[in-house]
Amino acid sequence: VQLQASGGGLVQAGDSLRLSCAASRHTLSTYRLGWFRQAPGKEREFVAAINRDSDKTYVADSVKGRFTMSRDNARNSVYLQMNSLKPEDTAVYYCTARPIRPIVSNESPGAWRYWGQGTQVTVSS
Repeated sequence: VQLQASGGGLVQAGDSLRLSCAASRHTLSTYRLGWFRQAPGKEREFVAAINRDSDKTYVADSVKGRFTMSRDNARNSVYLQMNSLKPEDTAVYYCTARPIRPIVSNESPGAWRYWGQGTQVTVSS
C-alpha cells in the first residue's frame, strides 16, 4: 500500500489544518488507518486511529478535543482535522495502515505495516 500524506504547512497557534492521506494501487476500505507524528529528537507518537467502518476512533489524550480523524472510503482517503493548534503540535505527521489487527487506544508504531512519507506541520507561537 502506497500512502501519500499532504496538507501540512506553517500556521500560527490557534489555527487549523486538515491533513489528507490518499492511497494508490490499493483500496483502503479494508484497512485500519492511523496518524502518528514525530517531532525532532523525539520518538514517533500516536495521534489517532480509525477502524474500517468509521464506527470507532481513538485519539491521543494530547490532542483530544482538538483533532478529529475521519475517512472516506469512496475517495480512498483519510483525514486529520486539527483545530486549536499549539506549538507543541509541531512535527512530521505520518499516515499509516494495517490490514488485520483492530485498533486500540494506545497504538504503537510497531503495530502498523504501511507508512506514508510524512507531511510537516509547524505551529508558531
